[in-house]
Amino acid sequence: MNDDSETLVSTDWLARHLDDPDLRILDASWYLPDANRDARAEHAAGHIPGARFVDIDEISDHLSDLPHMVPPPDEFAAAMGALGIGDAEQVVVYDGAGIFSAARIWWLFRLMGKREVAVLDGGLPKWRSEGRALEDRPADMAPATFTPRRQDALLRDVTQVAAAVKLSGPQIVDARSPARFRGDAPEPREGLRAGHIPGSRNLPFGELLREDGTMKDPDALRAAFAAAEVDLEEPIITTCGSGVTAAILALGLARIGHDEWSLYDGSWSEWGSSGDLPVAKGEA
Repeated sequence: MNDDSETLVSTDWLARHLDDPDLRILDASWYLPDANRDARAEHAAGHIPGARFVDIDEISDHLSDLPHMVPPPDEFAAAMGALGIGDAEQVVVYDGAGIFSAARIWWLFRLMGKREVAVLDGGLPKWRSEGRALEDRPADMAPATFTPRRQDALLRDVTQVAAAVKLSGPQIVDARSPARFRGDAPEPREGLRAGHIPGSRNLPFGELLREDGTMKDPDALRAAFAAAEVDLEEPIITTCGSGVTAAILALGLARIGHDEWSLYDGSWSEWGSSGDLPVAKGEA
């Protein structure tokens, strides 16, 4: 693969740069409740050397009833500064699933104006499979000063998405499974209607990944979007269940050089809970 310090880097790249003084590594592992996994405990038991743990539920807007919504910029900056991440450091984010929740933290950094952030391709599973070093001691890092410069073009709220539905643009692309998109499968969160945002396209995030959990090459990514009838010449809003796997679609778009994308933070957790918003079922 082609390593890119602003989108995706390989385990080989990380191994070569592991001792760089300006490198910061974050373990952003997070799982749905039905996975029965404790991300923080797993990090304590063994993580990539130098990695600090970051919880997407803790770094969120605690005044919102929706899950892990974008935090205020000053709170995000304080949390990152406490992890030793300032304006100049290169960040690599990984998770215990391969490519899953790490993409959400990558997107949050971009939203807050920092581009020197990459997701580890294949994440901890690939690192482990290659027999690379792990440690169980907490990483020690001096605090730093992070300056947020929020890029509002990368974020969409429910009003903006509703306008996109009404005006038939930008395109809305949903990363959930086909069964959830069609409304054939129940939502993992209680109280949500089944179905999808009218006019949206379905591109399950797994379609961007290989069997080993790494991201497909750019040509295959373009083919996946094309198969979902997504026009890569037009703006795109990504969505999912709660704004996590939507970030994987955003990462894929960034990998192929598509820069007119944004993420609907509330995603189906917001849209599906409101009786005032229209819902479609079946195929797109």
